[in-house]
Amino acid sequence: MKIYSQISIILILLLSPISVAGFNISGSVSGHITDSETGDPIPFAYVHLEEINRFTNTDREGYFRIQNIPAGSYSLVIHRLGYAGKSVTFTVTDDTDSELEIQLRPTMLTGQSIEVVADAENPRGANLEHASIKLTGSSLRRNLGSTLSETLSSQPGFDQRTMGATPARPVIRGLGDERVLILQDGERTGDFSASSADHAVSVDPISAAEIEIARGPAALAYGSNAIGGVINVVRNQIATTVPSELNGSLTTQLASVNSGASLAGTLSIPMNDKVLNIDLNGRLGDDFRSPSEKISNSNYLSSNSSAGLSFIKPWGYSGLAVSSYLSNYGIPPDPIGGHPNGVDIEMRKFQIENKSEILFEDHFLKYLEAQFSYRYYNHKELETATIIGTEFTKNSANITLKGRHQGIGGFDDGTIGVWGEFHDTYIFDRFNIESKGVSLSTFTIQETDIGPLHVELGARLDYHTEIPKEDRPNSRIGYIRKRSYLGLATSGSLIYNFGKGFYAGTTFMHSFRPPTTDELFSQGPHVAAYSFEIGNPELEAERGIGKELFFRYRRSDATVELSGYHNNFSNFIFPRDTGRQNLFFPSLNDYQFEGVRAVIYGFEAQTEFKMFSRVVANSSVSYTIGRRDLTNEEMSVDGRNSDRGYLPMIPPFQATVGLNYVHRSFSLGGHIRYVSEQDRVSQFEEPTDSYTLIGLRSEYRFSTTGDRFHTISLNISNLTNVEYRNHLSRLKEVFPEPGRNISLLYRLYF
Repeated sequence: MKIYSQISIILILLLSPISVAGFNISGSVSGHITDSETGDPIPFAYVHLEEINRFTNTDREGYFRIQNIPAGSYSLVIHRLGYAGKSVTFTVTDDTDSELEIQLRPTMLTGQSIEVVADAENPRGANLEHASIKLTGSSLRRNLGSTLSETLSSQPGFDQRTMGATPARPVIRGLGDERVLILQDGERTGDFSASSADHAVSVDPISAAEIEIARGPAALAYGSNAIGGVINVVRNQIATTVPSELNGSLTTQLASVNSGASLAGTLSIPMNDKVLNIDLNGRLGDDFRSPSEKISNSNYLSSNSSAGLSFIKPWGYSGLAVSSYLSNYGIPPDPIGGHPNGVDIEMRKFQIENKSEILFEDHFLKYLEAQFSYRYYNHKELETATIIGTEFTKNSANITLKGRHQGIGGFDDGTIGVWGEFHDTYIFDRFNIESKGVSLSTFTIQETDIGPLHVELGARLDYHTEIPKEDRPNSRIGYIRKRSYLGLATSGSLIYNFGKGFYAGTTFMHSFRPPTTDELFSQGPHVAAYSFEIGNPELEAERGIGKELFFRYRRSDATVELSGYHNNFSNFIFPRDTGRQNLFFPSLNDYQFEGVRAVIYGFEAQTEFKMFSRVVANSSVSYTIGRRDLTNEEMSVDGRNSDRGYLPMIPPFQATVGLNYVHRSFSLGGHIRYVSEQDRVSQFEEPTDSYTLIGLRSEYRFSTTGDRFHTISLNISNLTNVEYRNHLSRLKEVFPEPGRNISLLYRLYF
């Protein structure tokens, strides 16, 4: 721990908000946002400057101001509940203050439609249509669940891998675990959620300002392995601009299926050139109920809180944030084997983070952003009140240097950067693992507009080495030793703007993923996950080639999106259920990590359109197939459980249709979701039956004295109390999913 403390102190001193001579030439943008129909000011609108990470909210009179903007052209994106998002392009020159009058149009649609208002002398092509998604406003509130994956699961192509109420992780187009990178405010979470189904994600979405999903070149700024995508939960712990006044929010949520309750509050306090951001939240739930029974040991109690102090100067900003994630939750019992009484999880994470930015004048670099974070993570799996079956401890430190530069060659502004991570991992079980790892990366993302064609290119060079505490030439799993990997990941995206709301594009990505500590060195029981995990120290890096074609139509009264994708892996790493009972723990099957050739492909589509003056219809479908190559030995196996070459845990076909009635600030709607049977299963994986779920939702928004803004949402999921099994649940053979749930959400903005 001592070395981490020393590193933290040195970097905080280096990046602290001291006076920087020569960096006092930044401009600003201010504006007034009003309703296009009534002319009334719009308070509490979320304003985001995309090219550099600046964000603020409008005050009670609809005004905003963002300081410290280097000279250049920018896209200002505004979101507000009940209004269509809008992007406004403007130019900053030296220390001028750009003043904007912006009108937002009320809308009934809840999708990602954004009105683009471009400066005629500086058109931005199709840059707002790159392969990324943002959940803000009503889309985020309507789908807000107790976990990140539950919040995202209604999006086409998104599913969730679950093992009870708390341990759940997003799956995108059949890809999960290490192939989907989860971030908080642009930095890795430092937990073990990608390694096993019983591990929870250490991020609570209840206080998120927005959730970003990046694919293609944009994802390479964060990792070379995220062929599925990057999910960034934006909480804005470190402020980048000074708000005009004190502001915040208060959120509470209740759920009937497990007598669940949550409470969260945020507060942003301006103090001259300093900003203090405080975020406190807590969540609890009892055992959840299925239609036929109460699922024992599925309760949880957690909190995810933070405090951040920022210094905003003419040369940029610098801030320090501390945060914690504390969670106690249960894994339901397995009456057949594994843990007949269930397992209790105690999870703790503490983080300290520094983020700074320096602006440059008349320089190749427009600005340089430095980010450092240190995390301590501990996770205990209690098989009884006093016996720890498995314990995971991880210390990790990350540093990122990223700069936005002037256009070069035929490209507009681009991004270059370097990233490094050091981790110290200790896994305690019957066969301990101690290992250190170092990762180093350099990356670049470039983009340009050629008339109506938008071009994005990205590349990331990664080096990773994993060093066990000691070499073990004669271990039961092979020769445990230092392993090093070097690889290049690339991506490109082309989007063509046909005009009148029509877009078409394609994305290519070549991913590189070195095996993780547990994939290389595991050799012990993981009772909470029902498995005995066997690593493979001979594993090579996983490489994948992903392709996507998409078509989009977006207008004020309708949106349509169609996508087809194909991912080919030369060394797909996964834990294969061998069907063998372990010699030491006969109640657990051996799960062997191996790398195979595999392919995952499918399609998704969604639409939302205005049927009548107050009625909106929406629908979506998604379908994914995952297969792997079989060895000669596997092809010769016959019988009911013979392996047909399907990958495990691939979601089945899904289709959703819905209607929504909207009248001013009130909305009422419902949806029907059909999920087909999944019989394309891996060997020793059980198929699941089809099911149909019905959901209802309503929302009401209103303002009160003092210009406070309130939203109330009432959702009913699984209205008919259907008993069903999620194919991506590790508990599907033992327990069904939750039954009918009534959820009430209230949020106050002030």
